[in-house]
Amino acid sequence: MWCLFRTFHLHLTGLKCDPNGSFIDQDAPPLPHMDASLTDWMPYNDKAEFETAEFLFMCNQMSAKQIDTLLDLWAATLIKHNDAPPFANHKDMYATIDATPLSDTPWKSFTMSYNGVRPEQDVPPWMDGQYDVWYRDLLQMVRSMLANSEFDGGIEFSPYRDYTAEDKRYWKNSMSADWVWNQVDVITQNEENHGSTFVPLIIGSNKTVVSVATGQTEYHLLYLSIGNIHSSVQRAHHNGVVLTGFLSIPKSTKEHNDNTKCLANRKDLDGAQPCLHRCEAHTKLLIEQLTYKQAWDEYGIIADVPFTNDFPRADIHELLLPDILHQIIKGTFKDHLVDWVGEYLQVTHGTRRAAEIMDDIDRRTAAVAPFAGLRRFPDGRGFRQWTGDNSKALMKVYLAAIKGHVPQDVICTVSAFLEFCYIVRREALTEDDLIQLQDALDRFHKYQEIFKATGVVSTFSLPHQHSLGLCSSITKSKHIKAVKEPWRRSSRFNALRQMLLTNQHLDKLVAARADFEACGMLSGSCQNVHEDNDLELDDDMMADMAQENNSRRLHVYEPQNQSIEVDTGEIVDGPTEESHVGLAATPVCCIQNIRTLSLELDLPCLPLLIQEFIHNQHYSEDPNPPEFDPATAQVFLGKVTVFNSAAASFHAPSDLSGTGGMCRKHIQATPSWHGGEPRHDCIFINMDADFDSPMGGLAVAQVLCFFSFNYRTLYYPCAIVHWYSYVLEGCDPDTGMYVVTPMTTGDSIPDISVIHIDSIFRTAHLIPVYGPDFIPKISPHDSYDMFNSYYVNRYADHHTFEIA
Repeated sequence: MWCLFRTFHLHLTGLKCDPNGSFIDQDAPPLPHMDASLTDWMPYNDKAEFETAEFLFMCNQMSAKQIDTLLDLWAATLIKHNDAPPFANHKDMYATIDATPLSDTPWKSFTMSYNGVRPEQDVPPWMDGQYDVWYRDLLQMVRSMLANSEFDGGIEFSPYRDYTAEDKRYWKNSMSADWVWNQVDVITQNEENHGSTFVPLIIGSNKTVVSVATGQTEYHLLYLSIGNIHSSVQRAHHNGVVLTGFLSIPKSTKEHNDNTKCLANRKDLDGAQPCLHRCEAHTKLLIEQLTYKQAWDEYGIIADVPFTNDFPRADIHELLLPDILHQIIKGTFKDHLVDWVGEYLQVTHGTRRAAEIMDDIDRRTAAVAPFAGLRRFPDGRGFRQWTGDNSKALMKVYLAAIKGHVPQDVICTVSAFLEFCYIVRREALTEDDLIQLQDALDRFHKYQEIFKATGVVSTFSLPHQHSLGLCSSITKSKHIKAVKEPWRRSSRFNALRQMLLTNQHLDKLVAARADFEACGMLSGSCQNVHEDNDLELDDDMMADMAQENNSRRLHVYEPQNQSIEVDTGEIVDGPTEESHVGLAATPVCCIQNIRTLSLELDLPCLPLLIQEFIHNQHYSEDPNPPEFDPATAQVFLGKVTVFNSAAASFHAPSDLSGTGGMCRKHIQATPSWHGGEPRHDCIFINMDADFDSPMGGLAVAQVLCFFSFNYRTLYYPCAIVHWYSYVLEGCDPDTGMYVVTPMTTGDSIPDISVIHIDSIFRTAHLIPVYGPDFIPKISPHDSYDMFNSYYVNRYADHHTFEIA
C-alpha cells in the first residue's frame, strides 16, 4: 500500500445540492430512493417474494415454462394449507419485477434507412434496407449511476491528484487523470460552475456474436460508464458499466466499407518519418476546403454530419483511445509476434523442420500444469477462432514454450512485450511505472530488429501508441450477462426485444437489492451461497462430516458455467482485508491413524515431520528455540482430517476482483481432479526475515496434502509441502522469470516439511524449462514431475506479475 498525499481541485468540488441545483447543508444525509418505510418491500409483498424472483430470474435463469411448472408444483403442496406460492405464474412474476420503481429507464427504438445518392444500377442491398436502433436515455442512465448506493465509497465527485511520499504522481481511477483536471480548469473559468461536479462519459462499442442469431444485420452493443466510478467498481461488474444501446450496422460491400485514412505511411506505421496527427482543427479545415465527396474518398470524413464538432468537451480525435485488448494484446501479440515467430522458423529451418518445431511448441503449451484461471491448450495454438481471451491465455505460457527454439533476441522481444502489457494493465500507475513502461517499449523496439535482420519482415507496421487507452475486456465480459445469457433464455423469434426486456428486469432486480440492502432489510439472508472457508471444526465434527460424505470427494464453491478445462478464481466482494488461507469447509475423510496417511502418501517420515512441526509451533515465539530432538520432542498419536483443497484470499486489484480488490483462488492437492488424474498445485510461502530469497522473502513449494489435527488444546491446519530452491540469484535475464528446482536432501530424498497454512501466501504457477530438446506428449498433471527446473510464471495473473 502506498502512503499518499491528495490534493483536490479548488473550484469543482462536488458540493451537495437540491434537485434545483441550489447548494444545501453538506452534512445532510441523502434522500431515500423511494418514499417508503424500512419494512416496505414494494412492489413485492415480503422478503421471500423478492428473493424468490431474484433466485428464479437472475441466479437460476429459469425459463418461463419451468417457472410455471415449479409454481404449479409449489401451489399443489400448499393447497392443504389454504395458501399459495409468491407468484401465480411467470407472467405474474415478470409483472412484479417490472413494477419496481428503481432503474426505470425503458428501451426505445427508431428505424433508419439510407437516403443518399444511389448508383443507377446494381444498387447494394444495404441501401434498400431498414435498420433498427435500440437505445436508453443516456442522461437518465447517468443519473441512476450517480444515485446508486452500491457505489458509496467507490465514486469521486471532484478531480484530485495523488502524490507518493517521494512527491511523485500516482494515477488511479479516471478522476485522477490529467485530462480531467485540465478540462475542469477550463470549466471553472465560469464562476457559476464552482462547486459542481464533472461527470466524464466513457462510451464504448463492441460487436457480439449474437448478431448471427438476429438476422443478416449486425448489432454493435453500446456501453456506458462514468469516469467518477472507481475502476475496481467497474471491474467488479456492480452496474458500473451498463448497456445503453444496440447499434444497427448494415453489411456493406467491400467497395463501400470504411475508407477512413491514416495520415501515416501504411507500410511503415512504426517509422520515424514526420506524420500529421489528425485533430479537430485539421478536420474542420478539410470540411471547409473540400467537397463532401473528396472529404470521404480521400480522408474518410463524413463532412455533412460533424455531430461532435460543436460539443464543448468532445474533441473526438483526443478522446478516441487505443483498445488494449484488441490493438495491443490481440493485435500485436496474435497478428504480429506469433506470426513472426512462425515465419522466422520457416525462414531459418525450412518448412518441414519448422513444422516439427511448431508441433513441439504445441506439445509444450499443452503440457503446462493447470492453474486457477489458466485456459487449457490440449492442441497447442490450434484455435478455431482467435479470440481476445485466447490471446491473453496463450500469452501466459508462450514465452517458456518457445525458449530453446528461437534466438535470444526473439525471447527478449516477447518478454518486453509481455512486461508492457502487464504494466499498462495495473490498477494504479506511478511515475516509476511509466519509466518501466517506456523501458519495456524501448527494449521491444530494440530486439524486434531480429525479425527484420532475418528477413521475416521488411518494415514494421506497429503504430505508436500515444496514450495508454482503455481495455474492452470489461465490455466483452458484459456480453455474457447482457447478451448471451438473455439470448439463451429467449424464444429465438424476434429475440432482440426479449433480450432487452430481460436486461431491463435484471437491472430492476439489481437496483431493488441495492436499495433493500441500503435499508438493512436483507441482513441474515438465506441466499448466501458462499461457504466460510475459514470455518474451524474439531475432529469429532469433522469425522461426522466425513462419514456423511460417502463419495469421499470435496465439494467447494465454484462459479457456475465454468468448464473442467478452466479452474477460475472467485471475486470476493467487500472491503480490503489481509491475505489469508483457509482449508475447505468440507473434509474429504477422517483418518484415525497418522501412519495410515503416511502409507497413502508413501511418506514413511510423516510422523517425524509432524513431531518436528509441533516442536516448531511450540517454540515459535522463542528467539532462541532449542534444537529439535526426535528422542525428546513431543509425539503426536491422534487422528488427522484430510482435505483436498484450501482457499487463498488476497488483495489483487489489477485482476478480476471485488470492489475492495479482493479475490480468492483455490489450491488443489487431490488424488483425483474431477475424477481424473491427481493434481498438486504449487504455492508461495511467506518465510522468516532471515530467509535468503530473491523474491522478497517468498519461497516456492508444491502441496502434497492438506490436513488438520488437534493437539492438546490447539487446532493446527497444515500442509505437507515439497520445497523448491532458486537456481539463480536473480531473474533469468532473457525471460525475466525466476527459475526454481525441486529440493532434495543429501541422500537425494525430496525435501518435505509440514507447515502451518497461515504461512501460505497464495497459489504459484510453474512452467518447465524445456531447453532445446523436443519433448514427448506429457499430461499437464505430470508436468511437475517430469523436469529438473521450472520458471516461476510471473505472467500467470497480474498479482503474480507484481510479486514475482
